[in-house]
Amino acid sequence: MPANRYEFTVTVVTAYIEEQSDDASQRYVFSYTVTIRNTGSVAAQLISRHWVITDANEVVQEVRGLGVVGEQPFLKPGEQFEYTSGTVISTPVGTMRGSYHMTAEDGMQFDTEIPAFTLSMPRVLH
Repeated sequence: MPANRYEFTVTVVTAYIEEQSDDASQRYVFSYTVTIRNTGSVAAQLISRHWVITDANEVVQEVRGLGVVGEQPFLKPGEQFEYTSGTVISTPVGTMRGSYHMTAEDGMQFDTEIPAFTLSMPRVLH
């Protein structure tokens, strides 16, 4: 079965940034490195992002914006783009999920889902 023409895979690796976090102020800083790979058969450009960030108290932050880290990468089939960004939440554990809005070179617009991932201070989750 052929691959979906408009298909991207997204993987995320997170890290807790202890030196920027402050337990007393309920400030927990995390970095996340995202790799987005074009696994489809049509080149496409990442136009915008939408993140849903939820802390352990169910407080939700939504972030929308153009591109990622100031770029709108154009990815041909088989190409990938990697970037690192960060977020701050008020609990030691939280989650992020979202989507990228894409425009393919043939004009088709579609969203690529970013699967939910966990933000966790070390030694908090078992």
